[in-house]
Formats: sequence, C-alpha cells, structure tokens
Amino acid sequence: MRKVRNLIFILGDQLTLSLSSLEDADPEQDLILMCEVMQEATYAHHHKLKIALIFSAMRHFAIELREKGFQVRYVALDDPDNAGSFTGELARTVAATSPKRIIATEACEWRVLEMMESWQSAFGLPVEIRADTRFLLSKQAFQTWAQSRRSLTMEYFYRDMRRRTGLLMNGRDPEGGRWNFDADNRKPAKPDLFRPTHPRFPPDTVTADVLALVESIFAHNMGSTARFSFAVTRADAQKAADAFVRDFLPDFGETQDAMLKEEPFLNHSLLSFYINIGLLDPFEICRMAERAYLEGRAPLNSVEGFIRQIIGWREYIRGIYWLKMPGYKKSNIFNAKRPLPDFFWTGDTDMACVASVITQTITHAYAHHIQRLMVVGNFSMLAGLDPYALHKWYLAVYADAFEWVELPNVIGMSQFADGGFMSSKPYAASGAYIARMSNYCDSCRYDVSKKSGKDACPFNALYWDFIIRNANSLSKNRRLTQTFAAWDRMSPEKKQAYRGSASLFLQRLDDGERV
Repeated sequence: MRKVRNLIFILGDQLTLSLSSLEDADPEQDLILMCEVMQEATYAHHHKLKIALIFSAMRHFAIELREKGFQVRYVALDDPDNAGSFTGELARTVAATSPKRIIATEACEWRVLEMMESWQSAFGLPVEIRADTRFLLSKQAFQTWAQSRRSLTMEYFYRDMRRRTGLLMNGRDPEGGRWNFDADNRKPAKPDLFRPTHPRFPPDTVTADVLALVESIFAHNMGSTARFSFAVTRADAQKAADAFVRDFLPDFGETQDAMLKEEPFLNHSLLSFYINIGLLDPFEICRMAERAYLEGRAPLNSVEGFIRQIIGWREYIRGIYWLKMPGYKKSNIFNAKRPLPDFFWTGDTDMACVASVITQTITHAYAHHIQRLMVVGNFSMLAGLDPYALHKWYLAVYADAFEWVELPNVIGMSQFADGGFMSSKPYAASGAYIARMSNYCDSCRYDVSKKSGKDACPFNALYWDFIIRNANSLSKNRRLTQTFAAWDRMSPEKKQAYRGSASLFLQRLDDGERV
C-alpha cells in the first residue's frame, strides 16, 4: 500500500465526487475509506431495501472513485475482519496505513457527528471535519436566520431561499406574481392506465451480491429485495431525474396530495432516495425543473411545488434539526405513550387507508409525503402513539429516511410533539379528508360517513377525542378557535358518542384486537 498523506473517510450518504472532503484530494497520496458496518446497519431496524440501496450505491461509488484513479479501502459487511463500527474501521486503517491526517465531510446525523468529533483524541491525529456543501444553506447561516425571527415560519424561509438562489424569480418578484401555488395542488386523482411508469433499474452483479448479503444477514427485517429496482449509480439516478421532469413533472402539482390504492407512486419524483445519498445534486434538479417551466414543458404550479419541497422544506428541516438537537427527539407535548400497534409491521388492519399505506411501505420502502403525514402520521397523533417510537419506525422503514430529515418531519410536523415550534397547528383530520383525497374509503370495512359507533371510520371519533383530551395544550391555538367553537355547539349526546367511540377503539387497540 502506498504511503498515505490524508485518510479520507466517506459515509454511505455522501456518494458524490463534489464532496467537500474530496475537494483537494490527491489520488497519488490520499486513501479513501468506505465501510459497511453493523453498528449503522442495526441502530434502527432498517427495511431490507434501504440497506440494499445504500450498500449497493456505496459499492458502485467506490468503483467510480477507483476509475478516477483513487485508492479506495472498501470494507464489506461480511469481511471477517470488519470491526463493526466507523471508529473501529478507522482504527484498523490508521494502524495499517499511518496517515498524517484524517479528513471527513460532516455527518448529517447528530450521533455520527459526535462520533467524528471524538476521533482526534482517539487516534492522536489531526482530524479535519469539513462543512457539507451539498446543502444550499450552512447550519450557521440557518441559525443566523432563525435568531433574527420571532417565529420560524417555513414560508418566509422559502421566500428567502428563492431570493438567494434566483429560482423562479423575475427580478425581485416571484415568477407568476405568487410565491406559493399550493392552493392549486390539492386535487384528488383517478386511476390512469395510461400514466407513464417510473423507470426501474435491474440489479447488476454488484447489486446482486448485496441483495444476497442483505437477505442472509437481515432475514427478519421488513420487506424483501426480490423486486429491487433502485438506481445505484449516478448515471442511472440521472435517468430517473430526466424521466421525472419529462413524464411526471407536468402533472405533479395538481395531484401531489392525492392518494390511490392502485398507484403508490402517481406523479411523484421518487428522487429523494438519490438526493439524500448524494447521487443527485438538489440544486441541479431544481434547475432542471425550472428549465422545464421556462421552456413550456411543465406548468408553474407543478414546478414551484416541486422546488419548494427541495429549497424550502428540505433545507428548512435540516436547519431545524441542527438548531434543536439533541433534545428535540424527545419532544412530547401531549405526553403520548401508546406503543405502536403490531399492524405497523404487517399492515393487518381493517382501516383501509392505513393498511394500504403500510402494505405499500413494506413492499416499496416508500410512501409519499401525504401518505406519511395524513394517514400514518395523522392516525398516530390521534391515537396518542409515542412520537419517539414513531420516529424510530419512520427512520427504519423508508429508504429515503435519514434522521436529519425524518426526525423533524415526524416529531414537529406529523406529531406536533414540539408544541408548535415548527407548525402553527396540528395536522389532524377526520376521515373526510382521506375520503376527499383518496379512494381508500371505497373498500374499507368502516363507513367514513358515520361519525361514531362500531362501524364508523375510527378517524372521525379519534379526531374529536384528540382535540378535547389535549385541550389544555390546544385551546389557546388561534388556528383552532373554530374547532373548539364547533365542539362547544355540539349536544352532550353527540360529544359522548364521539368520546365513547374513541375510547372503545383505543381500548381494543391496547388489547391487541384487530381494528
């Protein structure tokens, strides 16, 4: 092995040649370390498809680096000498190569960054941890923005990001005269046999080896790798991006909140997997979408909605994560402690909406944002499930879930467990919302038109039960004034019917009965 100047450590979600730790890398003097370790593969009970995606993409990126002339030390999970952790593998490599310095791009996760910050004292070597320049706004810049605000409203952050990037801007004004076209993007969808299909990428020999490894070692984890079709190279991820802009972006806007049992993907991009592990550059994807609008290939409401998800929500969520961690993960304003029901791992429930989304999650390691928020998340909040346990579930089962992006979405947005730090009111809804935005209710044992009773949609009674049992926390929320006024106008009999139906449902849930 050649004499090593810098030992460059690359994580499994940092798979890009533009990574800050590679900026001044010298193939002749530097060594790149990449490793699959059991500590990371098991700290959450990850979906098989998630593990397979990351490991296969890592192995392909190592090949790409070698083709660029870099020396790469790659440690596979089943290597008999694998130390099982990042720190352990660094120790082995330092002992074998005696580098002068360790360089890494900062981890996106608090737990791993803490680990990185311990390496200098652990190894007695200089350790340079560089900023992650894949994001448009640094952690420090977000903190500065946050300190200048009385409330951290995402919409105003998004407007600042539009100005900062110039995306969809006409001078200092937003393209089309409005910042946000969300009101145009809330239409239901109908099954469409002629809807284009998202590209699939058959496993090559490298991926096939990973799939066999995952099925062997993680046999009891959720899902199956039998239909694995993720892109695992930069070239294939770009093909997926091209297909989205060409085939799905034009109709993405209107139906981005819609849910169909038969079509789990609809017009969604399915690009978050690749953006979050580094195969795609988020700003370039936004530029692609903007070009589609400017060239008349996609309408403004679709393009604005898509760009907002990336430069608005994605960047905002990352900022909130680093602003509030590590304590944020334990936020629980409602003191919700109910454990997750068994059907979160099986989909075995009579609630057609929940069953459909969880079954889809088991099959694809994917559900789109409204399914995660307004079906699984909504049910969990209404039923009083433990928000930290729910966070661990989301982190495990979705292939695009990394703690920095998943945790604030679950704790703050989905569960309102932070008491309104992120969201101005809970995303709570009765069955009427799900009936309006989906076709789940058509095949459900429960009747969404019934408000209470054993055959009524559970969301209906649970909604009011959630509002009233948490009145001490919610009654002063100005956005819920009409909700509490509506409750006050109800007859005592109707109130009792709602609370009684909710109580019976939750008791059955606690008793492990099928619901």
